[in-house]
Amino acid sequence: MSIGNNDPSFATAVAEAPQQDTTPFTGSDMTLGQKIESKTAVVGVVGLGYVGLPLGRAFCEAGLRTIGFDVDPQKIEDIEANRSYLKHMGDDYVLKMNETNKFEATTDFSRMGEVDAILVCVPTPLGQHLEPDLSYVEKTTEAIAKTLRKGQLVVLESTTFPSTTRGVMQPVLESTGLKCGEDFYLAYSPEREDPGRKSHNTQTIPKLVGATGPEGCDLAVALYRHAISDIIPVASAEVAEAAKLLENIYRAVNIALVNEMKVVLEAMGINIWDVVDAASTKPFGFQAFYPGPGLGGHCIPIDPFYLTWKAHEVGQPTKFIELAGQVNHAMPDYVVSRVTLALNGVEKAVKGSRILVLGLAYKPDVDDVRESPSFELIERLEGLGAEVDYHDPHVPKTHKMRRHDLQRESIAWSEQALAAYDCVLISTHHAWYDWQFVADNAKLIVDTRGVMRDVYGDTQHIVRA
Repeated sequence: MSIGNNDPSFATAVAEAPQQDTTPFTGSDMTLGQKIESKTAVVGVVGLGYVGLPLGRAFCEAGLRTIGFDVDPQKIEDIEANRSYLKHMGDDYVLKMNETNKFEATTDFSRMGEVDAILVCVPTPLGQHLEPDLSYVEKTTEAIAKTLRKGQLVVLESTTFPSTTRGVMQPVLESTGLKCGEDFYLAYSPEREDPGRKSHNTQTIPKLVGATGPEGCDLAVALYRHAISDIIPVASAEVAEAAKLLENIYRAVNIALVNEMKVVLEAMGINIWDVVDAASTKPFGFQAFYPGPGLGGHCIPIDPFYLTWKAHEVGQPTKFIELAGQVNHAMPDYVVSRVTLALNGVEKAVKGSRILVLGLAYKPDVDDVRESPSFELIERLEGLGAEVDYHDPHVPKTHKMRRHDLQRESIAWSEQALAAYDCVLISTHHAWYDWQFVADNAKLIVDTRGVMRDVYGDTQHIVRA
């Protein structure tokens, strides 16, 4: 969900982008469709985060000149220096992108008049009361309007509630006097990135495209087909917006189900991971989902609330979705209770105990910490008086986030360090970790990921959570 720069200053910086004071760029006499077909169309990507940077690379590798826009000058500096700030992409990711000689990055939003297609990949987080925060989309749309010209295509990729593209963006763009479907075109194509996944990438993940009119859909489909192997046009922007929400709500609901099963089965002395493995042997009618310490990432913890909010606006309940949210958001408290019981079992109180959290990222083998439940675990345990450190091979130090600012670094890894803690809490199951090493050196382990099932030797000090 948080696709671009998640700093609250992002919206302000975009809004303050200077008004272009030159004659609007008109390009050649070719139509937009002809430019797309001939690959002479210039693509602009707004927001160079986990979605925008790979998308920009996909287009420049396809041979289209691409301009990336971001308010963070550090990202621009990194790109120009061939440094990859998305570590899971690899050290040479940006280098190979720049070697195409088709990509450039800038903080100058007045240059959006130069591009033929503007792909918006900015954050859509939640507000304090779980309400949609469209400020990034709104400010970006206002910046686009400043340089909007005839023959441009605008595509929103940020996850949002149905009607955002047509109801929020279109009126702002049409306030320029240009008419959607005649002078410019507007579409929605949801991002489907999954950081760290090896089986698919931006170019191979099937891409949905919906628009506010048939010509906009045709143009967006033609554009994306240059960079992405499988494009699926749908009936409207609203269908594409709702499909993205359904994808992630499906996952959120099923994760809530298995999290609830975990709590129930643990009370019965049954290992949930063994149960999921057993159920997974059925060749149809079942898809495995696994429990954890809570939801993390840019989509699943956030997206369901976009539909819930919109449903309430039209007077419809979303009981199933809200219940799933309640179950998933309760998991950090459940884990903390398991830590408390585990420490009680060795005659120690949480207050004054030294606890090490393994894994700060929200999923294995990436450095992405957005909405990670590890932050909730650390803050809850510290609130009970524990002294908490973390280790994560992919996150050497923390940075300020919307809701958290731990201001600390990952500890140095050693058997002496592990042995010094009263409890080791496994939150993220990075492949980097040698779980047998952890089992052999930690005094007490609370395992939220089922990774200690295969260790040998004495396991009396391992507790499931």
